[in-house]
This record gives sequence, structure tokens and C-alpha cells, in this order.
Amino acid sequence: MARASALALLALTLVAVGCGGGGASAGAEVSIYATAPLCAEAQTEVKGTGGKAADLRVRVVCLPPVEAGGGADLAAAGRNARRATEDSTAVAYVEAPGPAAEFSRSIVEAARIAWIQTSSGSQAMKRILSALEGDSSSPRQAVLDEVG
Repeated sequence: MARASALALLALTLVAVGCGGGGASAGAEVSIYATAPLCAEAQTEVKGTGGKAADLRVRVVCLPPVEAGGGADLAAAGRNARRATEDSTAVAYVEAPGPAAEFSRSIVEAARIAWIQTSSGSQAMKRILSALEGDSSSPRQAVLDEVG
């Protein structure tokens, strides 16, 4: 009896979760992770859209700095990158050029999240928001296809 209940629960879970084919529902939230030097510009760009792209709510997650004096704290860079990969709403990771950039790239790209290295948070956000205005059936894939 316990085995049958466990199997039924598993089946219900699989039906509820699905295979990701259902896409994002209207009003769903997506997150863009931005490193410290780019965060203010990224937030300003999103505020200019009212925090929306198509029928999605967009939020910028500002990450703590990982560089000081020309060096990088790779442990902190790894924490930032893993934080984005653990967020199912993450669609992009916007990274400033510097010694930590390539370290975070492999972590983020392994999770199939768009990784964008730029010195302009505003320009990166314009590209991401444009990608989100297109196909919203899979926001993460739309951004990855467009800018990643």
C-alpha cells in the first residue's frame, strides 16, 4: 500500500512539474543577475519598462562585489554564479569584465543561463528585455538564444 501511494505521489508530481513544455504563465517573474558594477544601470533600465517585458515581471538581483584592488575573490565569484544557477527564474547573468568573469562563466553556462560580459548594464538589459519581448514560452531559452 505504501509503495502504491508513493508511486501515485510521484506520478502526480511529474504531471504537475511537466517537462518544461508549458512555458511561462502570464505574470510570471524572471530574474536577471547583475554583478555589482553593472547593477545600478541594469535596475534603471528595468524601472524604465515598469519592471515588465511582454507579460513577464522582471527583477534585477544585485550581486555583492567580488573584486578589489585588481584581484578577484574566486570563492565569492563562485557563490554569486551558483546563486543564479539555483534560481529557477534566472534568465541571464550580467558580468563586468575583470579577473572573476571567466570563472563565473563556466558555472552559469553549465546551467544553460545566458552569460553576458559587458561594461554597460544598460545595454545588456536592453538586449535581454528585447529577447523577453519575443517568445515567452521559455524565457530562459529565448534569452539564451538571443544574447547568450
